[in-house]
Amino acid sequence: MKEIKLIVYDFDGVMTDNHVFVDENGKETVMVNRGDGWGVNMIRALGIRQVIISTEVNPVVEKRANKLKLDVIHGVEDKRITVIKYCEQEGIDLQDVMYIGNDLNDYEAMNVVGVKGVPADAEPEVKKIADWVSSKNGGDGVVRDLARTLSEVASV
Repeated sequence: MKEIKLIVYDFDGVMTDNHVFVDENGKETVMVNRGDGWGVNMIRALGIRQVIISTEVNPVVEKRANKLKLDVIHGVEDKRITVIKYCEQEGIDLQDVMYIGNDLNDYEAMNVVGVKGVPADAEPEVKKIADWVSSKNGGDGVVRDLARTLSEVASV
């Protein structure tokens, strides 16, 4: 994990608990963990880039990414191709990338990167290929937990 140059986050199920609230007008809202904001900053201080890649087109993904000052690519159909293209464009070797995902639509993208991470409550198929499993469930501080792990690795 010492060589990680980029972390790719799925949004729903990693930064959220995978629940969505829908009001009578069809407006969707989600709940995020403020501790993850600190985690993003801690990881940024380690010199590691971060990006959110999501299949959702809900503006909440972009709003959260903007608040955290993260790049975001949303409305993605194929996360694997998106990760590959993003890394080519940014000059980052896929082996230096960690992908944090929780569900089957993350599986193929996770298989092209060097390090795979999941929340504690990730789907079993995805959890099986993980190199790092958070002690936290999605939306409960996964990014903060990762930041602690990376800080410990960096100090060794």
